[in-house]
Amino acid sequence: MLTARGKEVDKVAGLDLGADDYITKPFSTPELLARVRAVLRRAEGKDTTLNKFAFGNIVIDFKKQETMVEEKSVHLTTREYAIMKCFIQHAGEVVHRFLLLDEVWGYDVFPTTRTVDNYILDLRKKIETDPSKPKFLLSIRGAGYKFVPDP
Repeated sequence: MLTARGKEVDKVAGLDLGADDYITKPFSTPELLARVRAVLRRAEGKDTTLNKFAFGNIVIDFKKQETMVEEKSVHLTTREYAIMKCFIQHAGEVVHRFLLLDEVWGYDVFPTTRTVDNYILDLRKKIETDPSKPKFLLSIRGAGYKFVPDP
């Protein structure tokens, strides 16, 4: 937080409201840059890596790229792991096809939304008990898909 309010009560309120840091005017550029670097170091230290996830009778180990369905090994492609990671990070939410395209394929590649649909079809064949009646990877008409880990 960068402000002209320098009283202790203002600093405490700003930090209590969620500010990572509080700097008052006037300030020096070197001090501001040092504080920005400190915040970036703290942010880098947070490990948001998803290593392993279990749901239903499925265990996905992203670090080893191993998937077990009913205690049997199932091969997923690297892209299928990326799709599942995206679904897990947005569990219970409607995940639009365009979000999957951006997060899994990236901004520099231009596949169609049908590409996503085909990958979901393949994933369902690999992880769903009955791919024609999915429990985990649900279609949301006109929007995309929803991952439901505990149906």
